Amino acid sequence: MGALIIKEKMDIPDEEVVEQIRENHYLQYFIGKDGYRDEPPFDSSMMVHFRKRITAEMLAEINERIHERIVKKKLQNEGEITAEAAEQENKGKMLVDATCAPADIQYPCDLSLLHEAREKTELIIDILHESVKGKKKKVRTYRIQARKEYLKVSKKRQKSASEIRKAIRKQLSYLKRNLRYINEIADTTNLSNLNKKQYRDLLVCSEVYRQQQKMYGDKTHRIEDRIVSISQPHVRPIVRGKAGAAVEFGAKMTISVVEGYTFIEKISWDNYNEGSDLIEQTETYRTRFGYYPESVHADKIYQNRKNRQFCTEHGIRMSGPQLGRPPKEKDEQREKKRQRQQDEKDRIPVEGKFGNAKRRYGLDRILAKGKETSETTIAVIILVMNLEKLRVQFLFVFLFFRREIKRNTEIYNYFGTIAEYKEKKAG
Repeated sequence: MGALIIKEKMDIPDEEVVEQIRENHYLQYFIGKDGYRDEPPFDSSMMVHFRKRITAEMLAEINERIHERIVKKKLQNEGEITAEAAEQENKGKMLVDATCAPADIQYPCDLSLLHEAREKTELIIDILHESVKGKKKKVRTYRIQARKEYLKVSKKRQKSASEIRKAIRKQLSYLKRNLRYINEIADTTNLSNLNKKQYRDLLVCSEVYRQQQKMYGDKTHRIEDRIVSISQPHVRPIVRGKAGAAVEFGAKMTISVVEGYTFIEKISWDNYNEGSDLIEQTETYRTRFGYYPESVHADKIYQNRKNRQFCTEHGIRMSGPQLGRPPKEKDEQREKKRQRQQDEKDRIPVEGKFGNAKRRYGLDRILAKGKETSETTIAVIILVMNLEKLRVQFLFVFLFFRREIKRNTEIYNYFGTIAEYKEKKAG
C-alpha cells in the first residue's frame, strides 16, 4: 500500500518507485522497514500484483473510514449540532461531476486496429504450425503484401474516404483468411500451445473482425461494446464533447466532494448518463452522514425534472436556474440571481479536483493495462488526494497549537510562575 501511495504521490513509473525506495531511508520507513538497506525492497513487477491484491473496493472502504472520522465529525460539530439533531435536518454541500480517466492506448482507427489484429493472428499461425511442421505445409498469409498495402495508405497525410474504405476491405480479407486457417489448424492441433495472452488475443481478434465486418457492411462507425484496443479490450470510447477531445478512451467516473474530501461514486468502462445517478448519490450521502445535504451543486446534465422533484421533496436546494416563470419582484430576482452565481462559485472545487488529479497525479493517462488494476490506480489517486488534504489540515492545526504553546510559554516566562501571573492579572 505504501508503494502504491509513493507511486501516485510522486507520479513516477513502477521501476522508479523501487529505485526511490532503495535510495531514500524516509521512504523505506514509510513502507514499514525497520532500518535502512541499500537494496531494492522488491522487484518492480510486483507492483502489478500489489494492485491486484489491493482492490478498488478496499480503497473505497479506507476512504469511507477517513470521511467517517473527519468529515462527518466536522459537519456534526459545526454550530454545536449533536448527531441526533443533525439527523433531523439537512446539512453540508455536495458537489458532483463526472470525467474520463483516459487509458494509455494508441488513438484508435479501424485500419490500424485491423492491421494489428492481422499481425497477431499471423504470429499465432506461426506458433501453431510448429507442432505440425514437416507433416503439413504451412499456409500462406500474404503478410508482406498486406503490410505494404497498409503502409501505402497509413503513411499518406491526406486520405480520402474511398481509399480508407478500400484499405479496410483488404485488411478484413487478410484477417478473415488468417482466422479461417487458425480454425483449420485447431481441428488437428491443440490450442494449448498458445499461452494465456496469445489465446486471449485470438478471441479479441475474432471479435474485432466481427465488429469491423459489420460496421463495414452497414457503412457506420458505431457498434455496441466496440473494441478500440487489442491489448486492453475493456476500454470503450466515451463521448464527452469537450473542445480538446470530443471522444476519450478510458473509464468514466463520477465523484462527489464534501468539505474538500472526494468520494468515488461510480466507475464504468461503458458510457452512461451521469445525471440519472444523482438520486442514488444523494441517498449515499445520507447513508454516510445520517442526513441529506443542504444543497447539491452540479452542472446542467443533472438538472432534470426528476432530480429537481427529488431535491424539492427532501428540502435540498439544487444549483442552477429554477423552472417556471421568474418572480415579478425585482428584489427577489436579484436575490435568486445572486444565489445562482454563488452556487456556481461553490461548484468550482469539484472541477479543481479533476484538474489536480490529472495534472499532478496522472489521472489524465492511466498506465495500468488491466481492468481491475486500472480501477485500483484511479482509487489510489483519489485516496492520495484525500490523504494530502488530511496532511495539510493536520499540519495547519499543529502549527496553530505550536504558535499558541509558544505564545503561552513566553507569557509564562515573562510573569514567572502561574501564581504570580494570576496575582498580577487580578491586580
